Amino acid sequence: MSCIYERKINYYETDKMGIVHHSNYIRFLEESRCFWLEKINMPFSVLEENGITIPVLGVNCTYKHHVTFADTILIRPYVKEYSGVRMTIGYDVTNKETGETVIIAETKHCFTDKNLKPINLKKYNIEFSNKFENLIER
Repeated sequence: MSCIYERKINYYETDKMGIVHHSNYIRFLEESRCFWLEKINMPFSVLEENGITIPVLGVNCTYKHHVTFADTILIRPYVKEYSGVRMTIGYDVTNKETGETVIIAETKHCFTDKNLKPINLKKYNIEFSNKFENLIER
């Protein structure tokens, strides 16, 4: 399921040069991931109620074009890889007005129980596992 998260840039997110500070993009990715999980009917609250957490193992961003105060970015998260134990989410981030790619990014995750012990979602909750598996974009 494709889902677009729209985000307007705030003044406080810019640096002395007037562009979005690179560290803010990590927050934007998380915002879009939370929005996306809600849209696919698997918000963090439901996952956590079922004893599942999805910690971040790594983040990779390639910066292509800058954005500034009052620009609007569009973020499209999608599943790149899923094994049941780990998942990689890709993000297409574009400037709404120009259509330019702002960043190319991905976050790597694993699945854990509420005690942060790694789990295989395919064995722990097949319904959730199937949902993620069906979202893989090849």
